[in-house]
Amino acid sequence: MLRILRKSVFGFAVLLGLFSSTPPASAAYPDRPVHWLIGFSPGGPVDIVARIMAQWLSERLGQQFIVENRTGSGGNIAAAAAINAPPDGYTLLFVAPNNAISTSLYKKLPFDFLRDTTPVASIMQLTNMLVVSNAFPPKSVQEFIDFCKANPGKISYASSGNGTSVHMSAELFKVMTKCDMVHVPYRGSAVAFPDIISNKVQLIFDNLPSAMEQVKGGNVRALGVTSPQRWPSVPDVPAIAETVPGFESVGFYGISAPKGTPPEVIEILNKAVGEALKDPKLVAKLKDVGGLPKPMAPAEFGKLVADETEKWRKVVEFAGVSVD
Repeated sequence: MLRILRKSVFGFAVLLGLFSSTPPASAAYPDRPVHWLIGFSPGGPVDIVARIMAQWLSERLGQQFIVENRTGSGGNIAAAAAINAPPDGYTLLFVAPNNAISTSLYKKLPFDFLRDTTPVASIMQLTNMLVVSNAFPPKSVQEFIDFCKANPGKISYASSGNGTSVHMSAELFKVMTKCDMVHVPYRGSAVAFPDIISNKVQLIFDNLPSAMEQVKGGNVRALGVTSPQRWPSVPDVPAIAETVPGFESVGFYGISAPKGTPPEVIEILNKAVGEALKDPKLVAKLKDVGGLPKPMAPAEFGKLVADETEKWRKVVEFAGVSVD
């Protein structure tokens, strides 16, 4: 009887050891499709990069990463949907400068982005590019400034929505050059280009990926990039700062999750993105659209978003713009 009891105790101990060493359920993450919300229309720069990264993550992690376009309100519709989703790692948000800008530009947001999200990973940095209709007379940034001042209020610029870096790059340019231009917001830059090409709207300070595509296709003309120096992938395009000293608008792309998402899930995703940004094929795809890979730990990415939020708050106040 004693021998049987000892065997039973030993067996129970073995089972207990097995259970105690079993990793938490989130260690199996992901075990079903992951929904990645982006705030802009298909075909735009955010959509292009998201789909490049989603394909890589799907192949590496064994579950589909589904890109969902939730357009409107400068990306805030997507942000609200992600923030209100269960914090289980199965709903993610594509993060870009619009999220940092909206904090101060929009006066009645139903959320606090920094408080209600958890940083996951940085993907890349990129610049915006000032492109104009081929029918628009100016051929340089200085000619553009001169033309604008000679025709106040007669030039209109497109954006991918209120609160995007595309919008605020133009507002910063207006303030620094004293150009009087009219803002025409769209639900993403992809849907704005037909009007720019036809010269219904004269220009856009678009994210480099989609701007480059239109320039390469001969549909529009590039005048300058918004980075402080010339951008590596388009060295022949001058920096606007060469004409307007101090002008700068460099963006970032990354991933956030709803507040409360398990740390182990964040770690899995951050590690996967870091591995993606070491993959020569994926890096080549990002460079093809003008991006510079920028891997970061979650805390480092969170600091970047916080710093960008403060930077754009000052620009919003300086420009005197707001959205109710």
